[in-house]
Amino acid sequence: MPNQGGADRRRYDPQARIEEVTAAAERVITARGIEGLTHRAVAAEAGVPLGATTYHFASKDDLIQAALQRSVDRFAAYLDEWVAQRPQLTPDQLSVLLADALLSSVATDRGQQVMEFELYVAAMRRPALRPIADRYMELTVNALSRYVDPLTARAASMAANGLSLSTLAGSEPPSRTEMEDILRLILTATPNVGGSQAR
Repeated sequence: MPNQGGADRRRYDPQARIEEVTAAAERVITARGIEGLTHRAVAAEAGVPLGATTYHFASKDDLIQAALQRSVDRFAAYLDEWVAQRPQLTPDQLSVLLADALLSSVATDRGQQVMEFELYVAAMRRPALRPIADRYMELTVNALSRYVDPLTARAASMAANGLSLSTLAGSEPPSRTEMEDILRLILTATPNVGGSQAR
C-alpha cells in the first residue's frame, strides 16, 4: 500500500511530473545532445508513459526551454551560495577563486557543463530561449558586481564564459595560470573594486 500511495502522488502531482520529465530531458541531452532529444527518449529516461511528456510539453522546443530554465535556476542557487560564503574578496583573490570555480565545474561534472552550454547555444536559433539565456550573464554580472564595478563584472563574465567554452571544446584548453592571468588582467583594470572598499 505505501508504494501505491507513492505512485499515486507521482501520478496526480502535475508539478512533480513536470520536474521529473524536465530532469529526464537534461539527462537525455547530457547523454545524446540536443539532437538526440525526443519525447520518447525522455519518457523512457523518466520511466513514464509517452503521453506524460507530450501532455506537459507539446514540442521538443518546450522540453529544451524547460531544461534551460531548470539549468538557470540551479546556477542562480549556486551563485547565491558562492557569494554568501565570500562576502569580501580582493581582485587577486577573485581571479584565483574564479579560475578555481571554472576548472572545478568541468572536473567534477563535465557532462553537465556540456549540456548547459548546449542549452545556452540553442538560443541562437530559438528566439524564445533568449530571455532565459540572458539570465546566465545577468546572474554572473550581479554576483561579480559585489566585488567590482558593473562594467568590469560584465567583462569578467564574458571572459569566464569564453574560458569555460575553450576548456570544454578546445583541443588545447587554457591552463590554470592562463585563466588566472586573463581574469586578473580584467579584474584589476579599474580601481573601482569592492575588495579595495572592503579594506
